[in-house]
Amino acid sequence: MTDRTSAIAAAIRAELRLLDPAVRACPALLAELLHPEFREFGSSGREWTRDTIIAALTAPGGPVPRPITTSKMRGVQLAPDVVHLTFDTETDGRRAHRSSLWRFTGDTWLLHFHQGTPYGV
Repeated sequence: MTDRTSAIAAAIRAELRLLDPAVRACPALLAELLHPEFREFGSSGREWTRDTIIAALTAPGGPVPRPITTSKMRGVQLAPDVVHLTFDTETDGRRAHRSSLWRFTGDTWLLHFHQGTPYGV
């Protein structure tokens, strides 16, 4: 994928899909979007892997995924197969600055790294 505009648009679509509460509640749908080497430094301060984030988000009796509001989403293509997105989120009154690295792997964009930093607390 060499068209910068379409690469950024595809990463944004994938990010928004990942933030959908229905996707966040389904292990198979989450797995479709997360790179096997996925890592996250969450706004909670916790470090996550692909397996631990899928388990936490989809645990029986766990918290029900809530709608997440996004703003200021923008992207830059760093390499033919890497897009960096930055944006802000708010959920239940908690706000965070977000940074995501998406990698074109095989024939799809997968989230490789994510970091959330709380602000306005």
